[in-house]
Amino acid sequence: MSKPQKKGMNLPNKLTVLRICLVPVFIAVMMIPAEVLHPIISGLVGVAIFIIASVTDMLDGKIARKYGLVTDFGKLMDPLADKFMVIGALTVITYRAGVGSARFFFTIVLLVVIFRELAVTSLRLVASTSAGAVVAANLLGKIKTVMQIVFVSTVFIEPALYAIPFVNKLLPAWWVENVPLSYLTGTLTLVFTVWSGINYFIGMWKYLDPEK
Repeated sequence: MSKPQKKGMNLPNKLTVLRICLVPVFIAVMMIPAEVLHPIISGLVGVAIFIIASVTDMLDGKIARKYGLVTDFGKLMDPLADKFMVIGALTVITYRAGVGSARFFFTIVLLVVIFRELAVTSLRLVASTSAGAVVAANLLGKIKTVMQIVFVSTVFIEPALYAIPFVNKLLPAWWVENVPLSYLTGTLTLVFTVWSGINYFIGMWKYLDPEK
């Protein structure tokens, strides 16, 4: 009589684990000193890793839902992997920003994202334990996630773009020096992060009973 085969980790969960593993790799690449590797090169390598991780984020959920591969492991680790990825990237951005207005702005974005994620995660936990409600990501939450990915990618791609001679010559000096696309996408990230957070609070307020 043959022994029953043990089921291994399914594909969506493997993609989630891969995303978690890519986070320290991304951080390590981005922390390489400028004397060892030019910041533009490390930034491009880092953003390539970040984009790969972001693609796994989109794939694992779709595959899990389409083929009925949703597991408790995935429910726990998938959102955690997303938060590790984004918060890790924003922390590195803040570290590499140096001093001045850029670091101040990136620090604000980082703190707002951390506070929002902690608040929403806590709300979901309360909704799940008190009412058994599973709160799925809504449209604003999805837009927020996309904007965070676009922002992180822009921060590393924009300086590399301006390093191309013909591009540099086409743009005024103030544009190249101030990287406005990074500030624009960062501002939009702030808006949708706060907006989606408020929207979650409004939607889940009914689960917050002060008498319990």
